[in-house]
Amino acid sequence: MAVILDRDSERWFRPAKGQFQIIYRLGSDHREYQPDFVAETADAIYMLETKASNEIEDPEVVIKKTAAITWCQRANNYTATNKGKPWRYALIPHTTIAENRTLKSLADEFLSVELEPKK
Repeated sequence: MAVILDRDSERWFRPAKGQFQIIYRLGSDHREYQPDFVAETADAIYMLETKASNEIEDPEVVIKKTAAITWCQRANNYTATNKGKPWRYALIPHTTIAENRTLKSLADEFLSVELEPKK
């Protein structure tokens, strides 16, 4: 994934704990979620999670995905009124990551939802 991001993004990083403060609930616990990668392109900022293909439907992974989508929607509400780039979230199975793939092709295939600002 790092090879793809080096080639196809303007900049990217691996978030540190607490950087995004995405909190999700699992049972009675409140936990913090850090996505694997954040990458900026000319037209969007992508929050990317790579996961073993057999874990994509794991209940905790689904809960984290929902929390990240909510975070991106809130960020988009802000950026829509402040001329920022839209945020997009993609959960990508590890079996689809290959050096010949592009960030755009992976994002297009695994974009969770088109994240438009709420009105």
